Amino acid sequence: MKFMKLGSKPDSFQTDGESIRYVATELATDIVVNIGDVKFYLHKFPLLSKSVRLQKLVATSNDENNDEIYIQDIPGGPAAFEICAKFSYGMTVTLNAYNVVAARCAAEYLEMYETVEKGNLIYKIDVFLNSSIFRSWKDSIIVLQTTKSLLPWSEELKVVSHCLDSIASKASIDTSKVEWSYTYNRKKLPSENGNSPQWNGVRKPQMVPNDWWVEDLCELHIDLYKRVITTIKTKGRVSGDVIGEALNAYTLRRLPDFSKGMIQNNDFIKYRSLVETIVWLLPTEKGTVSCSFLLRLLRSAILLDCGEMERNELMRRIGQQLPEAAVTDLLIRAPAGEATIYDVDIVHNLVEEFVTHSSQTDPIENEFQESRSPKFVIDASTVLVAKLIDGYLAEIARDPNLPLSKFVNLAESVASFSRPSHDGLYRAIDMYLKGHPGISKSERRRICRLMDCKKLSPEACMHAVQNERLPMRVVVQVLFFEQVRATASAGNSTPDLPGSIRALLPGGSHGSSRTTTTNTEEDWDSVPTAEDIKALKGELATLRLGSSGSDRNGNDAAKSDVEKAAASKMKGLVMSKIFSKLWSSKERHGEISSSDTSESPGSVNAEETKSTPSRTRRHSLS
Repeated sequence: MKFMKLGSKPDSFQTDGESIRYVATELATDIVVNIGDVKFYLHKFPLLSKSVRLQKLVATSNDENNDEIYIQDIPGGPAAFEICAKFSYGMTVTLNAYNVVAARCAAEYLEMYETVEKGNLIYKIDVFLNSSIFRSWKDSIIVLQTTKSLLPWSEELKVVSHCLDSIASKASIDTSKVEWSYTYNRKKLPSENGNSPQWNGVRKPQMVPNDWWVEDLCELHIDLYKRVITTIKTKGRVSGDVIGEALNAYTLRRLPDFSKGMIQNNDFIKYRSLVETIVWLLPTEKGTVSCSFLLRLLRSAILLDCGEMERNELMRRIGQQLPEAAVTDLLIRAPAGEATIYDVDIVHNLVEEFVTHSSQTDPIENEFQESRSPKFVIDASTVLVAKLIDGYLAEIARDPNLPLSKFVNLAESVASFSRPSHDGLYRAIDMYLKGHPGISKSERRRICRLMDCKKLSPEACMHAVQNERLPMRVVVQVLFFEQVRATASAGNSTPDLPGSIRALLPGGSHGSSRTTTTNTEEDWDSVPTAEDIKALKGELATLRLGSSGSDRNGNDAAKSDVEKAAASKMKGLVMSKIFSKLWSSKERHGEISSSDTSESPGSVNAEETKSTPSRTRRHSLS
């Protein structure tokens, strides 16, 4: 830290309690200066020879009481006045970054100009500020902090603007030219102190990171911090990524429990102002701050009831970067009074923002992505968002108070996003069925229509076939498409199925289960019994055994036509056997009406409220 000593005489100021200051000399004092609650017993000559204001005050004071004057509004208070008084006496006084601004403002108040006496206090302080303080990184920050309690004097004297320019200029300098100790928190390396065993006397330059200044500015109050960052951005030499890192570091330091998404302190007004300022300071460039940071800001903005403009801005930015988000970032608590645990509506709005942004994305023109069409980039981002929402649905599905409509609406918002697998969506649906066992058959059918059985992995298919929570129609669809996949890999055709079974398959066996409009029987919306599950497990194992046997060594192309035909026939027989067992099981339990054997896919069971037989419960694999 830089400092300056003024005067050469011994400091003879004495105190008497907390409210009395006097000069210990042989000469009797002839003036009393009242600064607030403190009385200074001093001598007129040294004071009046340096201060125009004191001359005026003494000249205009009451003749009967011209030995005592009152000053209530001097900046810096008694401490700053004492520095000015000691300087007037020629006593030794030390100025540093902590007291120099108060002394400068008090000297201005007392009008200690060069016109009164050469080398007066104002001149000496200005020289110290310009030659030392504003050239020091740390001192400039300390001085800027002290200016807040000395407004508007520090502003009018341009001390604030000089500090801002000094700090911003240093933060904007090329890192190769940073030669000062740039952070309070960094410990010096052994080689910097010359204590390293390998040190040979040649000091190698240390690599300075681009964000070297970030931590030190976290000490500033939000008002000053805003002005510093704005000045740095105006210089235009610091990248948006570094600005974003600075905002992240500042928020983590100044906002309690920000990383946990909680605000425990009751000083909401203070923290609301902080969050709104950080949002205002965010760089305009996309990707300069992480989506996780933006989501935590949004969570804080909701908790602190920030303005609608700030929340909308965060929503817009998050929508642009939604593919980068993690499921845990989206778990925003619902407002007080809501029945649900998490705020599903806000996630739905974020998806809509993402869709809006994707539709407005300009074609990619830079060289690096010339070979990649905009459609390819958009498809990649939609796959990530679809996977993200599948994971989010699985988390919120555990909430017993989550309405089916909110679950379905959110799932449908990403239904048009192409993605290779529906395993994540299947897991979310299964979690919802598990957490809401009392939903009706129509609701069970509605939620299962979200899933495309053709896009389930073999592992998910195996789980689905054994899942007692799924309607029978879904189990049949899973089995059929698993057989289609197995036979297609061997180059064979799928065996013919009875019309009543084929009626269960969406779009003539090849469409999406989400868009099917085929009216099927109510009984197929009931869940399979334990006996159904047991039959399916055995037959599916046989099917998979036959499929794996044909593909184990990857030599299908080398098999004889006779072997392929035999394998195809065997798979077809096994598949038909599975459907036959399902059908006969339904008949045994009296679950098929006369319309069940009809070939027409449009027949509907008239009994809407028929009860289902009791189920033997088993543990789920989910």
